[in-house]
Amino acid sequence: MKEHLKSFLNEDQDPKAVEKITSKLNDLLMKNEVVGYIGVQKKPAINVFPDSIVLTNKRIIICKPKNLGLSMDFTDYGWDDIAASFVKENILGSEFSFSTKSDLTISMDYLPKSQARKIFTFAKEQLESAKIVSGFQSAQVMHETEPGIFAEKPQTDDELTDNNQIEEVETEEVTNLAEIIPIEFSGYRDEKQHPDPDIDSELENPAATSLATLSSEELFEKLQNYKKLLDSGLITQNEYDAFKKEILALM
Repeated sequence: MKEHLKSFLNEDQDPKAVEKITSKLNDLLMKNEVVGYIGVQKKPAINVFPDSIVLTNKRIIICKPKNLGLSMDFTDYGWDDIAASFVKENILGSEFSFSTKSDLTISMDYLPKSQARKIFTFAKEQLESAKIVSGFQSAQVMHETEPGIFAEKPQTDDELTDNNQIEEVETEEVTNLAEIIPIEFSGYRDEKQHPDPDIDSELENPAATSLATLSSEELFEKLQNYKKLLDSGLITQNEYDAFKKEILALM
């Protein structure tokens, strides 16, 4: 421990105060916790029991002796709970302070200026490390709960083109049913666009025209007209068969 203390005794720290603090810190340090710096108050008047501040890789510990140095109060603040740190140099020493995320401000005055600078630098380094770790953990939690945010597969040019084509087909407006339904298969006929006087005449009176007076070509055309009527659902299969039988007998 004595060899370890030497690293803290280079900015006018009181060796006895540091030794007393470190002897008590042995039971306070957590697993993998390492002391990074120790600052000790140095008041202009006689200061037999100075306050001290200990900075580790996990927290800041404020050490305040009481009962004539027979006991000591320890208050600690984790780096993830500290929002910012400050240092102010006065005529007689410097003041180091830090604020927590719960809006508390803790300060220690009468620190030698060289110690205050060391404390401030160490605190800034630990706060930056805590910020990086916190950001990484937040990103990891988001990735586990919503993996699509980080692992979304980008679409290729072909996929984008296909999607655009599908959207165009889905939003295309059909204004004329006759454009997409062939007349010869659907049975639909627009009277204005596709008049068929032969079919109309057959509907009015299929027997009005004497089949016996027609030529073979006319009979064949008549049979085609009946077939259109059948396909359109305007006559039944039995009616068509009767017409067909009569026409074939005359051809």
